[in-house]
Amino acid sequence: MAVGRFLAMVGVLVWRQTDGKYLLLQRSGAKDFAAGQWECVTGRLEQGESFLQAVRREAFEELGLEVHIEFVLGTTHFYRGEALPENEMVGVHYGCSIQDATRMQLSDEHCASQWVTAEQAAALFPAGHWLRALIARAEVVRRLMPQELLQFYRNDGFEI
Repeated sequence: MAVGRFLAMVGVLVWRQTDGKYLLLQRSGAKDFAAGQWECVTGRLEQGESFLQAVRREAFEELGLEVHIEFVLGTTHFYRGEALPENEMVGVHYGCSIQDATRMQLSDEHCASQWVTAEQAAALFPAGHWLRALIARAEVVRRLMPQELLQFYRNDGFEI
């Protein structure tokens, strides 16, 4: 098998600390891939950028907000379009929180947003949909994460 060349990306699942609801963003109709579909904050890493730098940059670019990076939710591998090497993506999804969303300003990458509970997300998306699975996983991790480990990640981050 040939040595792979991948584009790296981050997913940033945001929830409000005040009510625990998750932010869904609808991709603009002008997007070249998945126009009109719902997602969380997503984006590719820039050359020389770390995953955590990309999380902060993408959240600020797409929402105009700084996020608290809480934990890693999981990894992903998919093709952005046809299953061709130039479309192959690998990424890491992070669970992030915000205290206040009143100053949120969507970029032109998205045409709409909504805040939903995990139950509402499960009703919006079919079984097996990546965003439904991501929110379900976040619910479990948020419930089971020991406070000591959460504090460790907040203080020391994830990069080695």
